[in-house]
This record gives sequence, structure tokens and C-alpha cells, in this order.
Amino acid sequence: MTTVDAIVLAGGRASRMGGVDKPAIVVGGQSMLDAALAAVAGCARTVVVGPHRPELPAEILQAQEIPAGAGPVSAIAAGVGVLEGCEFPAGLIVVLAADMPFLTAHAVNELLSNARESGSDAVFAADESGRPQYLVGVWRRAALCEALNRLESLVNRPMKALVPVDTVTVRLAGVADCDTPDDVRHARAAAARSAAPLGLAEARELLRRNISRLPAHRTPVRSARGAALAEPLRAAEALPRFDVSAMDGYAVSGDGPWQLRRDIGFAGGQRPVGLLDGEAVRIATGAHVPDGTSTVVRDEFVEIAADGSLHRLPDSPIRDDVRRRGEDWMPGDELAPAGRPVTPALVSVAASAEVSTVTVRGPVRARIVMTGDEIRSDGPLYAGQTRDSIGPVLPDLLGWYGVATVDRVHLRDTANAFDEVLAAATDCDLLVIVGATGGGAADQLRAALDRAQSRMLVHRLRLRPGGSTVVAQLDSGPAVLGLPGNPYAAVATLLALIPALKEGLTGVDQTRPLIGPLANAAEIAGPVPRIVPAQALPEGGWLGDAALRTAHLAGLLDRDGLVIVPADAPDGAPVEFIPLRG
Repeated sequence: MTTVDAIVLAGGRASRMGGVDKPAIVVGGQSMLDAALAAVAGCARTVVVGPHRPELPAEILQAQEIPAGAGPVSAIAAGVGVLEGCEFPAGLIVVLAADMPFLTAHAVNELLSNARESGSDAVFAADESGRPQYLVGVWRRAALCEALNRLESLVNRPMKALVPVDTVTVRLAGVADCDTPDDVRHARAAAARSAAPLGLAEARELLRRNISRLPAHRTPVRSARGAALAEPLRAAEALPRFDVSAMDGYAVSGDGPWQLRRDIGFAGGQRPVGLLDGEAVRIATGAHVPDGTSTVVRDEFVEIAADGSLHRLPDSPIRDDVRRRGEDWMPGDELAPAGRPVTPALVSVAASAEVSTVTVRGPVRARIVMTGDEIRSDGPLYAGQTRDSIGPVLPDLLGWYGVATVDRVHLRDTANAFDEVLAAATDCDLLVIVGATGGGAADQLRAALDRAQSRMLVHRLRLRPGGSTVVAQLDSGPAVLGLPGNPYAAVATLLALIPALKEGLTGVDQTRPLIGPLANAAEIAGPVPRIVPAQALPEGGWLGDAALRTAHLAGLLDRDGLVIVPADAPDGAPVEFIPLRG
């Protein structure tokens, strides 16, 4: 395709979509503009026509139709103008609208093959119904320029005014455009249905990058546990704020011996009067050293003579046991970057730096939703019912990761129950839904997410157990983590994904994985990665459970954590370990 240029139309008013930036809409994990650019990635030059997009690579040329929003013919003319200014413009030009999420490079190559074989002025794609799509085509550059030059005005002209007589249409899959919110919703649902299950590493990275962040807010440091810094933590005061003694001993002036004064300097007490050369004063750790202090000499390095003079012991080391002002940090110094979690250590550092409030994202607030007519939390069990054995422990598990539980509710298996739960999720950042993620008659979460016009992030996982897991984000903001109804599968998948979910929502630093050898990996590994309980070995590494019952959490008793076992892993293979903290 080295003799081909491309024009991608990424502007327009999107009036039927409320004026949103349509090319930026994400379907199937990528924006529609990215899909169009991938389809023409083999072209020599590509021009994107529309509002300037600073995120595009420098090799992508950009143009704007005049006036903005003047229609596709005007936009094509703007793109042709940029290409005409390039050295050796190509003989063929691909023209695409950036509103077809399923368009592929294969489809573009089909059009190019027909253009080269037919010699026609233009080759256009036809959708599955046979309707021509004039914004998915390949033009001979000369024919396109001639057609543009024939028009008296380019503004708001229909594409049919540009189409030449000598054309060919090729029926192709994936050329349906998205012009309405319903189109986008159906496209997202189709992408989700056809998407291959994601590996755990891929799913985690997608959650970190693609979830919309929580808004930043200012809050007292002590109230920010579980949140992440949205701005760096900077010192308000120096530490130490003044020169202080690092040890119990004597503040001295000069080389000694020294005449010992009767006054004493205490931490938090009045600062001793300044020292004259040859004087010394008793001082405690943390006390403000007096003016004129050369150093502080520790108790064990000196002796007091009968005349009250202070002498350094022979052969004692020469040290300066004074902590100088600003030795640890000065006002304005960065103590922690944005993204650092608010931990007890950070709270302590902020207190030492005289910082009382910080700008953070989070903490994440979660609502737990247990589903199923057969689940009962309290009271006697009736025929066909089972006890809710994981709902009561989920707040503790979320709390391990600094996620606060707003409440826990039970949802019956009704047609509209999920719609109501999703619509009411205005007081939380995360919905943790247990059950209804499979393909059974009562498993209605995916359809409800589709109706809510949510953005599907993870459709399924390539993991056992936990393959039916689903993650989405509602247009109103909250993320939705749909877990399998099986107790062990729900808990294991929650622990595997919640750090990445929190990282995406708050921008907190990525969790460092614990990696080590799994002694019996070959006994456990299969064709799909598995997550199983494990216990630590005295010599290091772990021993995993080869047999696993998923209907309860008994397999976690007397276990130190979970291990994620790669497919077909041999004995001793390095695996990720997720500790059980409770």
C-alpha cells in the first residue's frame, strides 16, 4: 500500500448523538478513530480532518474543513489540499469516516484490490443490505480532484454530488456506521459478544488505562486513608524545623575541654542560652541546641572531671550528633508524588511536614449487590434456598484494599431489578455484583449493562474459575464489577482484579506483584490459567491446591493466599501470589 494515501473524516456535528465527539467513542476497547487509523495503517500518508487532536502521533497529518462542520465534501477537500502539498502524492486515496468501529485493514485492502483491477474512478463499500457507503471508498486522486473542482460550493453538499459515474461497489462486512446512541449501544454489545476472553494481565492493564478517574478533592489527611494523592505532597515546614540534638549528651562550643554549665536543654523545653567558646550544656535528644553549638557529644564519649570540666574520652569517635534544620526536607520539597496511596506512613510524614490537608482521589466507595432468589442472608432456609456465605465477608475483603463499603443489598431475579440498581448508583463509585454474569435465564446483568449504555471493559476472563467475570463503567461514572455467583470464584476474582480497578479509579501507584516459585505447578496447570489457594513453604515459594471445591470458602482455611498459575506451567514456575490478609 505504499502508493496509497488516506483521508480519515473525524469531524462533523454528530447532531443525532447530542454533539458528542463521535470518533472518540470507544467500542470494543478502542475509539472509532483508532479503528479507522488501524484500517489505513499501511498507507503512505494519512490526513485526519476535524478538530485538532494533540494526542495523535506526529506522522499523522491534520486538517480542518472550513467552516468547521461544513460536511463531508468540504472535509474531503481539506484532506486533499493537505495531500496535494506533499511530495509525490499517491495515485489512490482511501476515504473513510471515523464512525465504523468494525472496519478492518482487510476491508480496505479488498477495496484497493478492486480499484486496481477495475480501473474505475472510485470503489465504494456496500453494507450487508447492499446500500453503498460513500464514506468508505478508494478514489483515483485525479478523479477526486476533478469532482471537487466541478462543484461551485463545497459547504454542506451531499456526498452524491461528488460521486463519479464510473464507480464499483463491493459488499463488505464491518462497514455499518454509528449515527445514533442506539447504534453505539448495539455496536458495543456486538463487540462484547464477539470479544475473546481477556487474559488477567491484559484485563488489569485495560482497567488501569480505560476507567474514568474519580474527581479530585481536598480533604484532611487523616480522613484520606484508602485514597490516592491527586497532587504531590509538599512540605509546609522544614524537618527538623531547627537544629536539634540527635542524642542524649552535651552541646559544646569549640574543641574542648569545656566548662559545663548548670542549665539543661530538654526536648520541647526552653532553648538554652547561647554557648560561649569552651562552654558545654547538658542536652536531651530532640532539644533545640543553643546558638554557638559546634556539635553534640554523646554521653558515652565524655567524662566529667572533679573540677566540673567536660572532657572527650581518648579514642572516642568524632561525630556530629546534631540534626540540622531542613536535613530531611525544606518547605516546598516533594515528599510523595501524585498516585501515592494514603497509608499510615504518608499520614505520619504529612504530620511531620505540617501538612493538614491533601488533594486526593477516593477512597473508592462500593455497594455490594448479592443476586439470586435462592440466596438468603438471615432467617431459616426454605426449600431450594442456600445461605449467603460471601456477602458478609466481602466488606472485609474490599477493606483490605482501602475500598469502603457503602451498603450491601440483595437483588431478586426480576426483569428490571438490575436496571433499578444501575440507575440508583449515584452514591458509590463501584458496584460489586455477585451472580447473574453467566448465560442462564436468570443471568441478566449483561443485558442490563447494555440497556444502561455502559462502556464494556472486560467481557470475560481467560481464567478458571472466574471466566464469566464482567467489568463495565456506567455513563454516570460508577464502575461495575460482575463476579461469578460461585463463592470461591467470586472471592478469587475479586482479589485478582480489585487492585487494578482501584488503580484505574484513583490513579494510585500500580501494585507490585509478589512473584515466586510454585513447587507443584505442573500438577495444577491446565490449558487455561488457574487461580487456586496456596500455602507458603519454609524454603520459599508456595504449594498450591490441586483439588478445588468452589461452592464454599473452606479451601481458604489454613491457606496463606492464592496463586495464579499460568497455562501449562512446569513445576517451579514463577507465579503471582495474592496474600490473604485476614
